[in-house]
Parts: sequence; C-alpha cells; structure tokens
Amino acid sequence: MTALTLARPDDLERLLPMLAAEEAEAGRQADDAARRAALAPLLAGSRHGAAYLIGPPRAPIGFVLLSFGWSVAAGGLVGRIEALHIRRAVRGRGIGAEVLVSLPRALAGAGLRALDVEIDRADGRSRTLFERLKFAPREGQITLRLALGAGRRDG
Repeated sequence: MTALTLARPDDLERLLPMLAAEEAEAGRQADDAARRAALAPLLAGSRHGAAYLIGPPRAPIGFVLLSFGWSVAAGGLVGRIEALHIRRAVRGRGIGAEVLVSLPRALAGAGLRALDVEIDRADGRSRTLFERLKFAPREGQITLRLALGAGRRDG
C-alpha cells in the first residue's frame, strides 16, 4: 500500500515543484510566491485543509491537497480534493487508486461525511477512475465560481 503522510511546514520545498508540475499539466499558471502562500497554511495545520505526501516522505512521488467545509446537505464536515498529482514517471501503476481507497477511509474516521472532487468534463480517464471508486456525479448540478479579492486563482 502506498504511504500517505500529512505534510508539515518542512515539506514545502518538496511540494512546490510537484505543485508547479500539476498546474502546468492542468494549464494553470501561478508564481512561486502564490504557491507558497496557498500551501503554507495547510502545512501549518489549518483546519480549512490538508496536504498529504504520497510515497516516501523524504522522496514523495505525489501529493493530494484537500480543503474542508461544512455542508448542511451532507450532514456535516465535507472534504474536497483540490489536487491529486502523481509524478509522470510512476503513473499508471494504480497509485492514484490506492490513494483514493485509503484517503476516504481515513477522512471518514476523522468525521468527514463526504468527499468531493471536480474534474474537467473532457478528462475521461479521471472520471473513469473516480467512478470506479464509487464517486458519483451530483445529478442536475454544476459548479459555478465567483473569484473574490486580490490574488484570485481560477482553476
């Protein structure tokens, strides 16, 4: 089973290049300062989210970023997968699937009621993976976003 380790402040330099790679693959751009500002609270233990390293903590092969919120409809705390990234060189080995099996179990044990993920409509491979692992589309719903304030990030 692939290890998942809660990332801490000293993991920032390991996470930054992987986050930059994930953003580039997704066609998003952010500068290093914006990445640092977005990751630092998660690594410091913010109750609003978490970052996990995938694989050996000293030489991770990927990461997963989560945000947390409250949902009356779901009956409590929900998580959202903001990013799941596996280094290109080790993709296709079932690592993402392992993460998506173990992570929900751990989060349910911490009191989360649901785990959401948003994927690109054209990304059939990701959709197949998530649906195989029992993630289901919320019928009749789409996500709309209004970006607020300076330093907004769309994506």
